[in-house]
Amino acid sequence: MAKDKTQYICNECGGTSPKWLGKCPHCNAWNTLVESVAESTAPAKNRFASLAKTAEVTTLADIEATDVQRTPTGHDELDRVLGGGIVEGGVVLIGGDPGIGKSTLLLQALDSLQRAGLKTLYVTGEESGAQVALRSRRLGLDGSQVSVLAEIQLEKILATLDATRPAIAVIDSIQTVYSEQLTSAPGSVAQVRECAAHLTRAAKASGTAIVLVGHVTKEGALAGPRVLEHMVDTVLYFEGDTHSSFRLIRAIKNRFGAVNEIGVFAMTEKGLKGVSNPSAIFLSQHSEPVPGSCVMVTLEGTRPMLVEIQALVDSGGPSPRRLSVGLDRDRLAMLLAVLHRHAGVACMDQDVFVNAVGGVRISEPAADLAVMLSITSSLRGKPLPKGFLAFGEVGLAGEVRPAPRGQDRLKEAAKLGFSVAVVPKANLPRKNDKAYEGMTVHGVDRIEEAMELARSLA
Repeated sequence: MAKDKTQYICNECGGTSPKWLGKCPHCNAWNTLVESVAESTAPAKNRFASLAKTAEVTTLADIEATDVQRTPTGHDELDRVLGGGIVEGGVVLIGGDPGIGKSTLLLQALDSLQRAGLKTLYVTGEESGAQVALRSRRLGLDGSQVSVLAEIQLEKILATLDATRPAIAVIDSIQTVYSEQLTSAPGSVAQVRECAAHLTRAAKASGTAIVLVGHVTKEGALAGPRVLEHMVDTVLYFEGDTHSSFRLIRAIKNRFGAVNEIGVFAMTEKGLKGVSNPSAIFLSQHSEPVPGSCVMVTLEGTRPMLVEIQALVDSGGPSPRRLSVGLDRDRLAMLLAVLHRHAGVACMDQDVFVNAVGGVRISEPAADLAVMLSITSSLRGKPLPKGFLAFGEVGLAGEVRPAPRGQDRLKEAAKLGFSVAVVPKANLPRKNDKAYEGMTVHGVDRIEEAMELARSLA
């Protein structure tokens, strides 16, 4: 009997190689080649020929374009991340750590859509129908009419979708689905890529919105080939500590809405509930101001959100530590150098620890000013005044650069009762603007001005 030919497929780009290599020759990623059985070429050609339909060439001006219709899921925070709701024929890929709440949230969303009169289907490949039913009872979804299919064979799933024609279907998870046309095992690169392609084509052809649940690797990235994220319309990531009651859903890709949008949920006995005011999570409840604490306003997609930045400066040894949680560590080292050179605040013999409260990750440079003010406050042991906030990017020359959408940030802070703000001069609000009543806004051009102003206010 002839031995099956093997090939090596890259987990990142899907490229193939006849032998194992440390680095993928297509995308130059290291240690991503996985052994699999080589498929025959003839069936593959037939499969891909059946996927694509011939279409006429049309100019953009002649194509009738209308706004996509969205169907709310019944969960405001999930709708926010999706861009307003489920889109007909859209394909959503959602990933996250085991036990973080992916299946729970999707079962709740399906139940809400079913109660709104839509036909729904939950395809489970990891649990039995009885286990899904037990979860629905625990969530308080009594009398739910969501259709459940316990199946992992792609052809049977596609036949069920074609027969029932649901408005939305959830595939939990894509790594468990396999096609009989391929000889490789479920979860392999070839199976995941092929099954996702067929399900995506079925969604576009039938108008059924499909949600694919994806596993993640130990690094937190979606498992399987990178091409999986390119196939779908929306990619969502579940973030948060499984030991915490709060969860974040972040949109990494969205063809129908804003990217980097986040939704905030709280895990309760009855499932995940949306948090309407997430700023309350990321602000510590101090009865009186404490040294080393400064509030900033960050932008997550279209939502301005208040986050507390905490800093602790302590005497270090010959090799002082610089540690940041939720912020870029390299940027912290750069800000300490700017602080020393332009503001005369020296921390070269001090341990510096910086933390963004609540487990949120801040990647934008608008946090620079708040980080530097919190470090200075901790070093001097003097708290910033109550109701104080700051935001702005700090350059290597010591200048304070404006932050995007500064007016929206200030309005959110004023709405939550903050009274003093230090911002870049370019972000100063217009005079006599009633949206900022009760708030005193100071504009600064350089970091020295901000430090002097914070010292005088304290």
